[in-house]
Amino acid sequence: MVVLVDDAGTRVGTQSKASTHGTSTPRHLAFSCHVVDTEGRLLVTRRALTKQTWPGVWTNSFCGHPAPDESMEDAVRRRAAFELGLSVDMIECVAPEFGYVARDASGIQENEHCPVFIARAASDLSLNPDEVAQAQWTTASELALAAAKAPWAFSPWLVEHLPQVLPHLPGGGHDNGVGRGAGEREHA
Repeated sequence: MVVLVDDAGTRVGTQSKASTHGTSTPRHLAFSCHVVDTEGRLLVTRRALTKQTWPGVWTNSFCGHPAPDESMEDAVRRRAAFELGLSVDMIECVAPEFGYVARDASGIQENEHCPVFIARAASDLSLNPDEVAQAQWTTASELALAAAKAPWAFSPWLVEHLPQVLPHLPGGGHDNGVGRGAGEREHA
């Protein structure tokens, strides 16, 4: 089941996930999560080729839908374990109002109120091949450059929310010093 929401993100009902996603998808609650490690690297994943929507595209670490009576933090933990075999901690919502509408080449529409989280990896990865074809550790600046140069290779939600999220990622802050180690200086 997914949680249906109005344009403001207020819960208005539930519906089965299978009947929700189609050519005219009602607005529903989801989330995206970026995982960082203790070295400040950022995990990006490539969606499995068997995924119904956006198969094979690169995206943030993982996404999901909270169950009707599940907290967002519990949903983040559950999907991290399911998709990546990963335990996460230090979960923080950095874009609570993010939402988007996009249509896949197959005609399926996404219409999500989709808060974006950052979490820290607390274990090793063990990818679920039904969800994730590949995973790669990178940096926020490398991801931003790749998404700017080849947006078609990435999920539409990642391309759309990345500018909001970058300042919160290690090495992603341009004017606020985020990610710079002690003694490093910003060069003019």
